[in-house]
Amino acid sequence: MSLGQNISFLRKQKKITQERFAERMNVTRQTVSRWESDEITPELSKLVDMSEFFACNLDALVKENLSRQEDIYSEVQVKKVPAFRYASYAIISREPESDALGYMQRWAEAKGLQNSDQVKFIGWDFPFVSQEQQTRFGMHGYVAACVLPDDFAAEDDGACISQNIEAEYATVTIKEPFIQPFERIPNAYKLIMDYLQANNFKEKGQENIIGCFEREYEKNGVTYMDIYIHVASVTKADAFSSFN
Repeated sequence: MSLGQNISFLRKQKKITQERFAERMNVTRQTVSRWESDEITPELSKLVDMSEFFACNLDALVKENLSRQEDIYSEVQVKKVPAFRYASYAIISREPESDALGYMQRWAEAKGLQNSDQVKFIGWDFPFVSQEQQTRFGMHGYVAACVLPDDFAAEDDGACISQNIEAEYATVTIKEPFIQPFERIPNAYKLIMDYLQANNFKEKGQENIIGCFEREYEKNGVTYMDIYIHVASVTKADAFSSFN
């Protein structure tokens, strides 16, 4: 894919016209049209502005084919996830994901787990944030968790130890999620929700089961993110009850 096609694809993802995009870039609509048809190449300052506007990595904007969804997302699958124990910590801040994950990584290191191949880190949104914290201070909440090895013994000292029972999850894998974090990650959730609707599944809240979580990791120098949503099959009785 060309640079012009990437610009066109990202603009349409944003659901804005060439005219509005031209205003944002401080150029004419004709210039945007010529960018998208590869007649001319945007100057570097404009490319930097675009990458910020589209929340897209500059290198990916110039070099990658951003419209090839099959290269970004795996197929959605429903998997049975075995029971596991985990230690978790919730933080409300301006950057809660990195703050909470950093805390749990330090906790794991103090427990001698940081270098264990068995240890995985997962996370999910923490919803108990006041309106004032969100609107006035730009804060939100996040829970980071360390999945514990079976033979690990720990008390609730600095982290909450919990058990996630065996459950079915709809899951999808995103390749390089942070190239376009505000597009790729939400779109992955949409792919799962569309799959659930098309295949008679529904989200299911249940005690001792994490409703939704994410796991970020690297493989062969590439960053991936797995997204898990707890699901249940929709029975005829469920459908009748919902209808009534």
